[in-house]
Amino acid sequence: MLEVKSSWKNWQLLIKNGRQIWAYKPSSKNPEDHLTNATSLSDEEIQQFTKDFSFDNQKNPNSGDEVFRHQIYNQNYKKFTNSPPFTNDSEQQKVVDSLINGINYFSSLQNEEGFWSGDYGGPLFLLPGLLFASYITDSAFPRPHQELMKIYLFNHQNLDGGWGMHIEDDSTMFGTVMQYVSLRILGLEKEDPRLTQARNWITENGGATGIPSWGKFYLATLNLFHWDGFNSLFPEMWLFPKWLPVHPSRYWCHSRMVYLPMAYCYSHRIQVPENELIISLREEIFVDDFSSIDWPKQRDKVCEKDSYTIQSPVLKWMNLFTNTYEKFHSSWIRKKAVSYILDYIHAEDCQTKYINIGPVSQAINSICVWHAHGKDSEQFQNHVNRWYDYLWVSEDGMKMSGYNGSQLWDVAFTTRAILESDIGQLFKPTIEKSYQFVEKMQILEQHETHEQFFRHPSTGGWPFSTVDHSWPIADCTGQGVSTVLSIHHSGLVKPIITEERLKKAVDVILGFQNKEGGWATYELTRAPKWLEKLNPSEIFADIMIDYSWTECTSTCIHTLIEAHEEYPDYKTEQLYSAIVQGLDFIIKKQRTDGSWYAGWGVCFTYATWFAIEALTKVRKMKIYDVTTLDQAITKANEFLISKQKPDGGWGETYKSCANLVYTEANESQVVNTAWALLSLMAADDNNKEYIDQGIQLLIEKQTEHGDWLQEGISGVFNYNCMITYSAYRNTFPIWALNRYYKLFLN
Repeated sequence: MLEVKSSWKNWQLLIKNGRQIWAYKPSSKNPEDHLTNATSLSDEEIQQFTKDFSFDNQKNPNSGDEVFRHQIYNQNYKKFTNSPPFTNDSEQQKVVDSLINGINYFSSLQNEEGFWSGDYGGPLFLLPGLLFASYITDSAFPRPHQELMKIYLFNHQNLDGGWGMHIEDDSTMFGTVMQYVSLRILGLEKEDPRLTQARNWITENGGATGIPSWGKFYLATLNLFHWDGFNSLFPEMWLFPKWLPVHPSRYWCHSRMVYLPMAYCYSHRIQVPENELIISLREEIFVDDFSSIDWPKQRDKVCEKDSYTIQSPVLKWMNLFTNTYEKFHSSWIRKKAVSYILDYIHAEDCQTKYINIGPVSQAINSICVWHAHGKDSEQFQNHVNRWYDYLWVSEDGMKMSGYNGSQLWDVAFTTRAILESDIGQLFKPTIEKSYQFVEKMQILEQHETHEQFFRHPSTGGWPFSTVDHSWPIADCTGQGVSTVLSIHHSGLVKPIITEERLKKAVDVILGFQNKEGGWATYELTRAPKWLEKLNPSEIFADIMIDYSWTECTSTCIHTLIEAHEEYPDYKTEQLYSAIVQGLDFIIKKQRTDGSWYAGWGVCFTYATWFAIEALTKVRKMKIYDVTTLDQAITKANEFLISKQKPDGGWGETYKSCANLVYTEANESQVVNTAWALLSLMAADDNNKEYIDQGIQLLIEKQTEHGDWLQEGISGVFNYNCMITYSAYRNTFPIWALNRYYKLFLN
């Protein structure tokens, strides 16, 4: 049994159709009843919270997801009773035992709906955005939630008093001001020593006038920054002809769905009224007197600790034009633009059942809907109800996730990992539940406003999280198809997902391929790369268009090959052409050292694994020059072997992503090690001595329960912000051990 601390027991995860809600002392198991009567806490309960959720971020800022894992493990764990494979070699048997133990442990974390819940936190600016929305709309969270949020924020304060943009980051103005204001909103007094230290950091680094543009926006809504200090968001852009490259419909969907509600807030200059707290905060976070600040001069000011991307001359000229336009804009045209923006927000709400595409959009859309319809409106209350889909409880407190979960993504990877060899036959109930979930999550219909508001065709696709979220993604669709085919081939379930549904998914994948041969994420690339010169974020890179990525492309190639093997007469020429073009893209993306850069994982070990999986899969088809493939694979192998650490493992830090240079972790990481091992084994290139060393490391790092400890953060987006994938520490070691078993022991 694993330890479940006293106050952990009062938090329960409720699930329904993929939805997951943490409730304090819930009165039912229905997630929709999550707003319980537990609106107050005794002093004793608060003290117990503080004790049970104490957390040392200096030891490791990544939580181990212990609140959820310990509870569900104790509820579900069953001793493995099937007859495992037996070998006469003790070292080989260690591999088998580790593999069985790992699958058995992780199977115990699977819920009755068939998915694996888990921590998808990491970015520190997400929870403040939601707290600001709750404050602006006077819609406070229940007291237990507030207390656990305070604990989380303090648990991730750096030694210098500041906070970073994510949990492993050095202190930044964006991170520090956002957390500071959040804690004050949550009721902390400014005299609190921890806030005093944070305030000193803010002052020593120039004050909140240097917060990046997203921070300026949030502060403006709180009446802590003048709207004149924020560059115009030019709402009229939404009325431009749609064929223009700068029309917002051509932006990467996450960017347009963030800047869409920002433009609404900007046009109405939404801000809370002055009150005692706001007046005090103005004195606390600025170096100069608030009333004397020259706000227009602050528009482009950014603390040097935050600056990741620099404004281009093109953006500066555009800002000069739009800021000037604000002085003379037509109220009639502005009203028409804002009306269109609100219609678009409503469409997104309906299309996603009020989940919205992501946490930032959720918070800002909530403010817009509250402003337009009022606190008591059904539309706004639907938003409030969905706030809880984004909250996650772990031993470091309550955080906001980077999505409403990673449900489909984790099920797909984990299922394929278990079915890598015939060992998967021993875990039929796990596979049956996975199949049940994957079947329910396929998107089978589109909302009536789908085309009107620029959504890519989605019928047949799979999302990253749940079918309610409804945004299909190219590689998630690929993972969905591959998972279904793996399960069908296992013979462990009676097929429910039809050939027609799988072919629709293949069509979705084909429709996602860009002209240069690669695959992006949610949509085709809709604008030229020069549009990135208009990136106003200052803290992220490559946010303006949906770029093709090695990982997405490799997944789609892999899936198309499997689809061709399954249905050899289905669109053969089109599939072959897509595969070849995709390979051209991957080959061109390989770096001179043999690696590939990843846009969604940390980092070179991640992308290199995806690339090799695709290259080796195609090699068997003989539709691409074999010499070219072999050379690329050999270079990749050499790269990976050169990065193996003395203990046999591999380890990268998030700085590989931010700095675009392989950056070694101090210690080997099981996730990076598993990716490297999967690559070397897929390559089949006489590298067994290196593989053996890595496998031994995975075995040594496994806990007695079959788990692996949470190590460094392993996910990333837009180069500079990291995100947690708690399932990775289990899924990929299992996959590597299972592939090793299949290749060398079976």
